[in-house]
Amino acid sequence: MSERRSITILGATGSIGRSTLDLVERAPEKFEVAALTAQRDVGKLAAAALRTQAKLAVIGDPALHGTLRDALAGSEVETAAGPDAIVAAAARGADWTMAAIVGQAGLEPAMAAISAGRTVALANKESLVAAGELMIRAARDHGTTLLPVDSEHNAVYQCFPHEDPSRVRRIILTASGGPFRTWTSDEMRRATPEQAVKHPNWSMGAKISVDSATLMNKGLELIEAHHLFPVGPQRLDVIVHPQSVVHSLVEYLDGSMLAQLGTPDMRTPIAYALAWPERMETPCPPLDLAAVATLTFEAPDEVRFPALALARAALAAGGARPAVLNAANEAAVAAFLARRIGFLDIAAIVSNTLERYDPPAPATLDDVCDIDAEARRQAEQAMERLAA
Repeated sequence: MSERRSITILGATGSIGRSTLDLVERAPEKFEVAALTAQRDVGKLAAAALRTQAKLAVIGDPALHGTLRDALAGSEVETAAGPDAIVAAAARGADWTMAAIVGQAGLEPAMAAISAGRTVALANKESLVAAGELMIRAARDHGTTLLPVDSEHNAVYQCFPHEDPSRVRRIILTASGGPFRTWTSDEMRRATPEQAVKHPNWSMGAKISVDSATLMNKGLELIEAHHLFPVGPQRLDVIVHPQSVVHSLVEYLDGSMLAQLGTPDMRTPIAYALAWPERMETPCPPLDLAAVATLTFEAPDEVRFPALALARAALAAGGARPAVLNAANEAAVAAFLARRIGFLDIAAIVSNTLERYDPPAPATLDDVCDIDAEARRQAEQAMERLAA
């Protein structure tokens, strides 16, 4: 990178945000921090803002603004609070923005960053699932470069023939299988939140870890891939790869396959996006194939893990179905983490919500938000019926 880049990190205290900060702080001569945001973790946000000399720190919960101001008193860091302030920070137009706010809450800030017309590293798959067509259109209209940060889509991005997608026969997303890959349905029925968030390979937040355990994460990634890579849903596939070394593959018409490999460390795909179109050093350990020794693959079991089948069906149906799927899943996962429902109830509640609620396709961002709110209400009703 010949010039120093200004960057904004939306969701700076989460797993992706912290990994991004780790890379940025290792190369202060290359990056200037324009803004950092967090929802409630004032301590980590303030500490990061001071370390990086950020120009702006925004806390999502307005009640915590005073605490943030006190923590940054005497510094030159500007502070703000509330959802609108997060959107405004995203719209400031940094050279590079990391969109890492988890779930539907990250949609409006991500769209604001896209509308600023620079480069957006997208780690919020839920936004693209719920509003993919709107986001891709906005990126095209504003000349914004969207770089996927999910390890799978980042791997595909590195192997994909962007100049001629017709050369691709298939995109194959790899899945670790999660912590319950070999569990029976009866065993999963008794699974606890602590077991579900204990991913065998990756260090991730609670929501995405549960999604990995249900395989809904891979279903959401299929929908995300559909919007990022124009090959059509019928050319998207999933394979379970427990070692998490091969991050995804692109199969070409001649039968050749290109794959991106690496250790399971999110700093690798983040660094690719952070330095794009160049590359940068990372502290990630090198991949030792001799030590790995064996790479195994298996087909996903959509009977034991019906969430993947639900996502495939939502992708095939299109319209508002992915947004309904995403909202119902977020509500169900939150209920599971709060011990209100069982692990297997997550997919059942998503399925029930999809059966009962089928709105028209969203035409605007407001439509997406309305669909999301109603789908969550329907999911809550499904949980009430389950408890009755």
